Amino acid sequence: MKYEKWNFKKYLNMKTLSRLLLLAVTLLSCAETKTTKEVSATKIYPEITQYIKSCETDFEKIPKERKDKLKKLNLFVKSKLSSEQKVDLLFICTHNSRRSHMAQIWAQIAAEYYVVKGVSCYSGGTEATAFNARAVNALSESGLKIKKLSEDKNSIYEVKFSDTLSAIKAYSKKYSDDPNPKNNFCAVMTCSHADKNCPSIEGCALRLAIPYEDPKISDDSPQEAAIYKERCKQIATEMLYVFSLYSK
Repeated sequence: MKYEKWNFKKYLNMKTLSRLLLLAVTLLSCAETKTTKEVSATKIYPEITQYIKSCETDFEKIPKERKDKLKKLNLFVKSKLSSEQKVDLLFICTHNSRRSHMAQIWAQIAAEYYVVKGVSCYSGGTEATAFNARAVNALSESGLKIKKLSEDKNSIYEVKFSDTLSAIKAYSKKYSDDPNPKNNFCAVMTCSHADKNCPSIEGCALRLAIPYEDPKISDDSPQEAAIYKERCKQIATEMLYVFSLYSK
């Protein structure tokens, strides 16, 4: 018995085949991108992922003038990575006790969440004091696991947002102290006082003023916990917004 040789072209011409192959490649590419993002998100503690999602819904509430500043920070990140350079972001406030720590921590988490590789975030002050316990509490309420590693005036804290990603070591330091970068970094001024009283940041490639109101104004008041929670959410939302723009 003779079998007729199967003629592929009889059933599918080359033009159609090319279109199908292109569609398959496109679908696979989209699936890979989504999988990468999903895998990254699963590394982060579920409580923090939920907190991040609530922050994302607030992107539209960020005022235009602040979005313009945040977009400049995003452009710095993009320009460095596009030229295959590492990205160092140094967040600076007067005492390195509240806002600069919050910004450093949330910027690092945002880079991990949106899969922006090659980003290292730091913080410092024009003087060193201590990582304020109220700020520590506000960050802990968002799902971060924070452990005090030393008991002294300027305690060292381990800040974890994942069991598999590197923890952040947090303590108060001057912006020029180790392990902070010494050159080619972006200096983000998170308080207007530091911005006014520190006219020159040696070694920075870009200086941006993105100030936040100091939650310290609520210390020892009935509104203390609410104000710290509000400031933490604002900073988290804006740092997440910066890195959400990376692929856009």
